[in-house]
Amino acid sequence: MDLNSYISGFVDGEGCFCVSFQPSKRHRFGWEVRPSFSVSQNAERAELLHVIQKSWKCGFIRPDRSDKTLKFEVRTIGDLVSKVIPHFRSYPLMSSKQADVDRFASICQLVSEGKHLELKGFETIVRLAMEMNPSGKRKYFGSEILDSLRSGERIVCATGNRGYHEVPTCTNGVTIAPLSRPETQ
Repeated sequence: MDLNSYISGFVDGEGCFCVSFQPSKRHRFGWEVRPSFSVSQNAERAELLHVIQKSWKCGFIRPDRSDKTLKFEVRTIGDLVSKVIPHFRSYPLMSSKQADVDRFASICQLVSEGKHLELKGFETIVRLAMEMNPSGKRKYFGSEILDSLRSGERIVCATGNRGYHEVPTCTNGVTIAPLSRPETQ
């Protein structure tokens, strides 16, 4: 059996190439860019998640409380660029999800090169991310993120005394973190 082709077929049905935007005071434009790859499976059939993790030598497996599955996830940009994306270049998906893989690869490369720290690069990343999974649900549109850059407002997302919270990983496509009101000076 060709394991690599099998992995691509599995990911074509159950995988997610996601770019989340997390409001952050620490980041230059008030947003943290978080590319991630994940694939889910019911716990009783999670062997393949362990096979992928062992084969790629990266990522982690965690429970996904939203649908009671296990999720193999890779968030480290170096691993995304050197292990995940090359796999899907060599063993492309057969569905239209491959277009998302191509956009995801471009975003990861931009982040790897530090372009997310430059205004033009950040804007490119937002635009590419908004083209991913066009039928997916978004809390905020790319235009809202980009408009926040032009207006100079700092966008934060506080959760009381617990500090800043993690945005749940998307199920397919792009997840945008909820925004709070802009900080007053």
